[in-house]
Amino acid sequence: MITLSLCMIVRNEEDVLGRCLESAKKIADELIIVDTGSDDRTVGIAREFTDKVYFFKWTDDFSAARNFSFSKAGGDFIMWLDADDVILEKDLNGILRLKGELDADTGTVFLRYNTAFDDRGEPTFWYYRERIVKNCADAVWREPVHEAIVPFGKILYRDAAVTHKKLRQNPPGRNLKILERYIRSGNALSPRLQYYYGRELMYNGKTAAAVRVFEKFLRGGDGWVENNIGACKDLAACYKLSGKRDKAADALLKSFSFGVPRPEALCELALLFLEKGDLKSAAYWYGAALKPLPDGPVLGFTKSDCRGFIPAIQLAVIYDRLGERETAAKYNDLAGSFKPDHPSYLANKRYFQNKF
Repeated sequence: MITLSLCMIVRNEEDVLGRCLESAKKIADELIIVDTGSDDRTVGIAREFTDKVYFFKWTDDFSAARNFSFSKAGGDFIMWLDADDVILEKDLNGILRLKGELDADTGTVFLRYNTAFDDRGEPTFWYYRERIVKNCADAVWREPVHEAIVPFGKILYRDAAVTHKKLRQNPPGRNLKILERYIRSGNALSPRLQYYYGRELMYNGKTAAAVRVFEKFLRGGDGWVENNIGACKDLAACYKLSGKRDKAADALLKSFSFGVPRPEALCELALLFLEKGDLKSAAYWYGAALKPLPDGPVLGFTKSDCRGFIPAIQLAVIYDRLGERETAAKYNDLAGSFKPDHPSYLANKRYFQNKF
């Protein structure tokens, strides 16, 4: 079986690092921890798990730090985690099985990254990330923030997941400050980084600037298809915040030109119609969100509830308002199949039982 090096960059992670390493130690044949300037117990905790602890002076460049960590790896393949990630038991077993599948032709393995959860702990937001790569010259991180590795070799997608369990938020505006310093230093943004720059502006309340960046990115025509679709959805959110609902709808419709309509965009489009009282149009778009997607890995940012519970529960409400209560009750039952303990489903169930 191949050997796997786990490489991490950390800074002031005493509250989460032990949890992460405890969950992942069965996967890795080698643990490599690179500290970028901790002044808490992070280094001491790391040394409880490995003697391969290194130091790297922080330069506002996540790729530089990650590449340094990769340079210390001796395994056939490299896996990376952040300190506030964990590997759940069910996913641990999946990754251990995956180690038996990796061969000399494998270059990049994408695993799910679960980053938001409902009250039951089920993931509501996730996406695929390049998580395991062959230890070779192609395994290079790029971009100072929102860093990524260009996929290479045979590419695998697996549903085993890394779970992101953040206990505290990043310093406000950290990523935006890094990007703005990068731009001031005379660096041109790649299409991918331009997209993420727009998102950072949006997250930091700079809506008008975000609109300009998203529009420029989409005009450029060089973005990855999923980033194009994401930019359309984010642009729509910015327009909606600005009260420009027609432009929001146009941006969502534009996302369809890049590929199969994504349920996330369909639900947002349906909501625009619902909010202005056009129930039949809202029902059409929510219904479209329930249609199955083509086979294959679901790429891009995924909101699980948009692929089942949200359109179903909204259709229950809409058809009740239209006076079609039997149809409404069927959609509520469908919503319950996704989330049987959800208060809205249970309240609707009692409501329909009384009506019938």
